[in-house]
Amino acid sequence: MDGASADRQWIRSLTAEIGARTAAVGPDLVALSHAIHGRPELRFEEHHAAAALQEFLGARGFPVTAGAAGMDTAFLATRQFGVGGPTVAVFCEYDALPGIGHACGHNIIAAAGVGAAVSAAQVLESRGAASGRLVVVGSPGEEGGGGKARLMAAGVLAGVAAAVMIHPAGFDIVERPLLGRLSLEVTFTGRAAHASGAPYDGLNALDAATLMLVSIGLLRQQLRPSARVHAIVAEGGEAVNVIPERSRLKVFVRSPDSDYLRGRLQTAVEDCARGAAIATGTTTEIAEVAPAYEPLNSNAPLADLAREVFIAVGREPGADPVPGGSSDMGNVSQILPAIHPYICIAPGLSMHTRDFAAAADSPAADRAVTDGATILGTMLAALLARPQLVEEAKEAFDGSQPSLLPRRLA
Repeated sequence: MDGASADRQWIRSLTAEIGARTAAVGPDLVALSHAIHGRPELRFEEHHAAAALQEFLGARGFPVTAGAAGMDTAFLATRQFGVGGPTVAVFCEYDALPGIGHACGHNIIAAAGVGAAVSAAQVLESRGAASGRLVVVGSPGEEGGGGKARLMAAGVLAGVAAAVMIHPAGFDIVERPLLGRLSLEVTFTGRAAHASGAPYDGLNALDAATLMLVSIGLLRQQLRPSARVHAIVAEGGEAVNVIPERSRLKVFVRSPDSDYLRGRLQTAVEDCARGAAIATGTTTEIAEVAPAYEPLNSNAPLADLAREVFIAVGREPGADPVPGGSSDMGNVSQILPAIHPYICIAPGLSMHTRDFAAAADSPAADRAVTDGATILGTMLAALLARPQLVEEAKEAFDGSQPSLLPRRLA
């Protein structure tokens, strides 16, 4: 048996062992996923979800620290194996979307993440040969709040050598580009007047917002195909018979290229706001209201390991070079080796829809919880059992080692 075959056999054996541990706790993981799904909470308000996850981990031997980085719904849970060794992290997300609940399936992410940690810890303890630290990062506010960026700024990830998570989707994919994103809020201020009696005395802030939206629509023709700009009117007046004196737009600006995002793209969008203000005689204020999300830098050795484990659990990951949305996991991936694979709950289903929210509580979603826990648990156990895998990931992250597909796992 050659080295590559031996590596794959080792991964298959480890996956089976992790899978057996996951199956034993599977009903509890599914119940946890359903409990979070049934009580959706918005960013930084995920008190029920955070408490349930901490209770699950604490009951299974993970010391838990609540309130990480000063965020009430963030937490850390750690286990040390042996002496020294690398630190690897698994991220849990658990916030929902306004109006449509868990239409991004964060209940699945959370349950799979804690299940992975518990299964990996049990296997590592039974083998008794690993050295290193396993950290579960409870990461709130992914939907627009940049919880991971806040954790990074507080130094919570210092010393972490590699990080993983898994996201539900309408496909199985190990590597998919994610866009960098700026979260802007544009406020126009005008002057109120009676809309019928004296409209000529007013300065219409809603007209300014409308002009900005039209300008963005025209701008799209001159943008790179991978760029995205989209907005909603968050405030547009209080009475039909009053010229709106204030309007407010929430705008997301995205690109896979950080320089282009902060350069030409951001400037052009902000110029749309300034031009609209000039045209309507209003004033405008532009604010960046949340941490920027960086593009995802998917680590090749970690992705190769994940691909092997996906196959071992009976999932054949495909490929999709088209950039998807944005995640604060992109910020993590810019400072340490990380991956953000996707696990299918319904083929072809699109995220951020009511159909996806319904599917996130289905039998297929339950399977994604246990398969996801097995995939991540195998990766965590492999990284701690064979620290050379972590070194490989670090070398590739530094750019000193090219990506080879498939790569040797040891």
